[in-house]
Amino acid sequence: MGTRISTRSHDHEACIACVAEHRPPAHDQAVRVETVDAEDARHMDVALEEARRAAALDEVPVGAVVVLDGRVIGRGRNRMIADSDPTAHAEVVAIRAAAEAAGNYRLTGAALYTTIEPCAMCCGAALHARIGRLVYGAADPKTGAARTLYRLLEDARLNHQVEVVAGVRSDECGALLSEFFHKKRS
Repeated sequence: MGTRISTRSHDHEACIACVAEHRPPAHDQAVRVETVDAEDARHMDVALEEARRAAALDEVPVGAVVVLDGRVIGRGRNRMIADSDPTAHAEVVAIRAAAEAAGNYRLTGAALYTTIEPCAMCCGAALHARIGRLVYGAADPKTGAARTLYRLLEDARLNHQVEVVAGVRSDECGALLSEFFHKKRS
């Protein structure tokens, strides 16, 4: 399926930065929305399940899965509070689980699905694991390092690049974050 890219106004309700800081809409920007295929939607459903599990444990609801040859080989959700580990982001947890399942730290040809745009640390983990494709839901204007603030995964100066697909199920992913932070403020 070909990718169709369109733009829309910035969604302040789904924007993690706007939600976390509870600030009024002060910035408008174009957001890339790409056509979603059935396989991407199915794998994002699994990442959303992981995000809901994180929320149930009072962690910021971010979920991730690593898929290789159509199979989920690693799952992760934010565990920073539970593990007292600032590196226990959903993406890193999923990459660690996938590497263990594969018996190799290189996950060549694998796809990483995550409910929010990864930070610089998670992009670095994806690069070192040789992830082939990243699919994410909601953009993160505060720490997003795949497309929003930086394009770390597509930097030609690095010895590996990762294909990036942005905006898959972004409304659902953003709503989960919005609900979580709304409850925190209540």
